[in-house]
Amino acid sequence: MFRTAVVLGLLSAVGPFTIDMYLPGLPGLAADLNVDEAAAQATISAYFLAFGLAQLLYGPMADALGRKRPVYLGVTIFLGATIGCALAPSLPWLVAFRALQGFGCAALMVVPRAMVRDMYTGHEATRLVAMIMLVISVSPMLAPLSGAIMMQFTGWRGIFWALAVVAALALLLTVFALKETLPEDRRRPVRPRILALSAKRLFRDPTFMALTFVSGFGMASFFVFIASASFVYTQQYGLTPLQFSLAFATNAVGFFGASQFAATLGRRIGLLRMLRLALSGFAAFSLTLLAITAAGYATLPVLMGLLLCGNACLGLVIPTSQVMALDPHGEIAGLASSMGGTLQMMTGGVMVAVTGPFFNGTALPMVAVIAGCAVMALSLALLALGRGERAVQAA
Repeated sequence: MFRTAVVLGLLSAVGPFTIDMYLPGLPGLAADLNVDEAAAQATISAYFLAFGLAQLLYGPMADALGRKRPVYLGVTIFLGATIGCALAPSLPWLVAFRALQGFGCAALMVVPRAMVRDMYTGHEATRLVAMIMLVISVSPMLAPLSGAIMMQFTGWRGIFWALAVVAALALLLTVFALKETLPEDRRRPVRPRILALSAKRLFRDPTFMALTFVSGFGMASFFVFIASASFVYTQQYGLTPLQFSLAFATNAVGFFGASQFAATLGRRIGLLRMLRLALSGFAAFSLTLLAITAAGYATLPVLMGLLLCGNACLGLVIPTSQVMALDPHGEIAGLASSMGGTLQMMTGGVMVAVTGPFFNGTALPMVAVIAGCAVMALSLALLALGRGERAVQAA
């Protein structure tokens, strides 16, 4: 399991690395291209929206052609788009190439999730997902730091050249280390009628939809933080790009550290109960931070401390809700993974795009949206998973 987690984790980390390494350069990019904060954030929302939509393609493709071929396609598109980002002459071109970058990178999110479901279910699947997230945790700790260092020598364009090297390494990893987990006798040809029926089945499954949007609002809160943190930390708190990268890594430690306990806690108290408790904690910390920020007492240590606690709760929510959503749908794991991923990423992308104009470089708008996402996720879990029959079976 460890080797599998390392390989899948390194591939899955390409997407977060693409975002995290880019963050320290966002204010500099805005200044270089002579655009405001909301316009610069469009490069992030375009990435997320394309990333979400593309999963609808890669899921059925992975069920029909096996798991490795979609990865080859996605990494190749990602590599070409990353070179385009490095050469983009203006913001519209950069937004377009960022969208194409997200379209390619989506394969590295859909396929690993489906591969986990090919091999494991229940607590073992949660354990593998947690191990993968441990590998991914290298991204928020190293990517912003490496991006900040590169900014001092190459500017924001150099970051994309470095990401092109990462894409090339991902391609080599796919060729030599990724094993096919879907044998030919289990592959399902892409037939529109069957695909439509399978999608209809998922849309009509209230537990699948509820868990998908619980995860979606949780991820949306993290996306809002990603899109806003570099401006908040540098403008309101006066941090340098290097200091921001360290602060960002600290906030992410809680998320990935807590995810390692998801399987153990789920086994002891049940996945559904753990999900509710984690969501309650996430909402409590977020609302507390909102009240303190609105009152004008959100110093940098307070902001970072409460975000750390909230993200720790979120680290229990994300892997648990994703595993519980996929468990009953093993025969269409690729489609379920892609549809769930699309809805989750679209939720995050839309939240960033809709709330972007309200961000002003201070912490209050960012914290308010995070708290709103936490309340939505908790409310959905309490209402739609009130009885939780299928979720309990997954536990």
